[in-house]
Amino acid sequence: MLRTEDLGEGERERWRALRAASTLPRNPFMEPEFTDAVGLVRPRARVAVVYEGREPVGFLPHERGRLGQGQALAYGVSDAQGAVLAPGLGLNAAELMRACSLSSFAFDNLEADQGLFVPHAAEEYASYVIDVEKGYETYESVLRAQSPKFLKTTLAKERRLGRQVGELRFVFDERDPAALRTLMAWKSGQYRRTGRRDRFVQEWITRLVAALAETRAPECAGTLSVLYAGERPIAAHFGLRSSTVLACWFPSYEPEFAKFSPGLVLHLRMAESAAAEGIGLLDLGRGAAEYKDALKTGELPVYEGAWTRPGAGAALYWLSREPSRRAHHFVRNRPRLAAAAARTLKSAGRLRRP
Repeated sequence: MLRTEDLGEGERERWRALRAASTLPRNPFMEPEFTDAVGLVRPRARVAVVYEGREPVGFLPHERGRLGQGQALAYGVSDAQGAVLAPGLGLNAAELMRACSLSSFAFDNLEADQGLFVPHAAEEYASYVIDVEKGYETYESVLRAQSPKFLKTTLAKERRLGRQVGELRFVFDERDPAALRTLMAWKSGQYRRTGRRDRFVQEWITRLVAALAETRAPECAGTLSVLYAGERPIAAHFGLRSSTVLACWFPSYEPEFAKFSPGLVLHLRMAESAAAEGIGLLDLGRGAAEYKDALKTGELPVYEGAWTRPGAGAALYWLSREPSRRAHHFVRNRPRLAAAAARTLKSAGRLRRP
C-alpha cells in the first residue's frame, strides 16, 4: 500500500502500459497523473499495487476512511473509477480488499469491464459520449440525421451571437488563470440557481482543479476551453484529455447570454477541435441532461455500488450511503417525481440567492 507520492516511475510506466493495452477508452481519470493530483489534496489517497514476483500487474487507487471504509479515488467527483489490472490476473475482490485492510469499497462511476467490482454494483447508468473518430464533419452529418432542428437552431444562434455581441473566437486549450476563475464563478452560480451543492465551496475540489490545470502529461492534461465574443468570455469548460478521450467535467456559461445557447455552441466547437487534435471521443459523463441528449452519439455504462465485507463494515456502508442512494433511484425512475424534485431544487436555489 503506497501513498501516491511514493509510487515509483517504473510502476507508473507499467500502469500506463496496462491502460494503453486495455480495450476500454483511455479515460484520463484512470491515469496515474490524476491520482497524483488527488494525492496533493486528499491525504487519505492510496494506491494498492499488485505484484507477480517483482512485476507490478495491478493498481487500485482509492481513499481509506476511518474504520477501514474505502471508496474510489475522488469519489463523487471522478467520472471514471476502478482498478488497472493485467488481463487474466487471478485475483478476486475479497483478496484485494483484505490486502488493503478495507471493510468496504464504494464507487459511483465504475468503468465497464471491471470484473472485480461490477458484480457488486447496485445501479447501472449511462455515460453519454460524442464519437468524432471519423472527423467533425461526419459528426455534424450524424446530428443532421438525428437532430436536424437542434443543429440548425444552434448554428443560427452561434451566428446571431457573433453579430449581436462580438466576433466569436474559440480557444481549445486556454492557459489564462483568470478564465478558469471565471468558469468556476459561473459554475458556482449555476449550482446555486439549480439548488444543488456548490462543489467549489469544497476547498479540496478547487485545489484539485487548480493542480490539474497545470498537469500536461500526454494521457492526462487539464484542458480549459473558452468561447469568446469579442474579448469577453461567454462560455467555458474545464476537463481532462488523453490522446484519444476528452473527459468533459465542468462546463458553464455567462447567464446573461443564455438565449444564444452558448453552452451548446461551446460543445460543438470542443468536438470540432478535439477531432482536429486526433481525439476520437468526448465523454459527457453520467447524468441525464437535455444538452447531452442533443449532442450524444452513444452511451457507455458506468456503475454505482460497493463491495462490502460481511459484518460491521457492510453495516457502516449501508447506513452512510444506501438510504440516500435508494431514494435518489426511486425519484429518478419516476419522471413526474423527478420533474417536481428539479422544480423544488430551483425554488430552493432562488431562495438562497441574495
